[in-house]
Amino acid sequence: MTGEQPTTGDLFEALARRLHLEWLEGDHERRIRFAPDESPETSSLIGHLNFIHTHRIQVIGHSEYAYLDQLSDSARHETLDRLFTDSTDVILLANGLPADEALRSRARETGISLWRSDLSSHNLISHIEYHYTQHYSPRITLHGVFLEVIGMGVLITGEAAMGKSELALELISRGHRLIADDTPEFARVAPDILSGRCPPMLQDLLEVRGLGILDIRAMFGDTAIKFSKYLRLIVHLRRMSEHELAGLDRLKGSQRMRTILGVEIPEITLPVAPGRNLAVLVETAARNHILLQRGHDAAAKLIERQQQRLAHDWHAP
Repeated sequence: MTGEQPTTGDLFEALARRLHLEWLEGDHERRIRFAPDESPETSSLIGHLNFIHTHRIQVIGHSEYAYLDQLSDSARHETLDRLFTDSTDVILLANGLPADEALRSRARETGISLWRSDLSSHNLISHIEYHYTQHYSPRITLHGVFLEVIGMGVLITGEAAMGKSELALELISRGHRLIADDTPEFARVAPDILSGRCPPMLQDLLEVRGLGILDIRAMFGDTAIKFSKYLRLIVHLRRMSEHELAGLDRLKGSQRMRTILGVEIPEITLPVAPGRNLAVLVETAARNHILLQRGHDAAAKLIERQQQRLAHDWHAP
């Protein structure tokens, strides 16, 4: 699912106060558009004035303004023709720079928005990029419990009545933090990063069968809650038959990559059975994932030792 593309009026209203924006000219209903295969974090939303790698929001700072100012009348006319095209939605003057009549009249004729701010161009670019990725990036709602475990975003999934909420409650009691129960929302904020958060309606709440709705913040304190986190690992709970258990890889376990919004996330399947301490297993899965990211693979180490032993035995007299 993809975030709705805002109008220039929507974006201006959301950022005007924080970024000291002044609306000079242009159409409030113009959509900030992307090609069908583009998204806010991969296409060129905003940047300094550039005619080769064009941006939807073209920012004019001191350097760009000086460049335009030194052009001859004919060259400046041609440059404005290239600036005020369908590939541009907003022209933003930074540092409180003045807008001459040529800029204003082009904005009125084309409907392209002309804004001004007293903030620096770099400050404006970073704020608008952050706002856009947080509010308009492709996003999806998944079923599960999203927690911060050992400083890492872990999504616990599984069928209904599998014990996800009970497991989450135990992890919280062990010092880990709840982000979202039942319907966490994930947005792709970079080509390889998913950020997850809780819908406002469910903030701080966890449903546990037999206990009902629990207010985790009230019960465990502010440190038991985390507003958002990058998703790094999925732990899927599943009941398995004896045949399925026997078929699990003894060295690497049950692991695969799951693609969400075009981002590959490691997923580990944990068998659910009486007597298994799932909280300890989830903590261990998180620790092992951190080690794997650092290049430490216990299974590979064992295989290497076996190969060395076989080589030793082969050459032994």
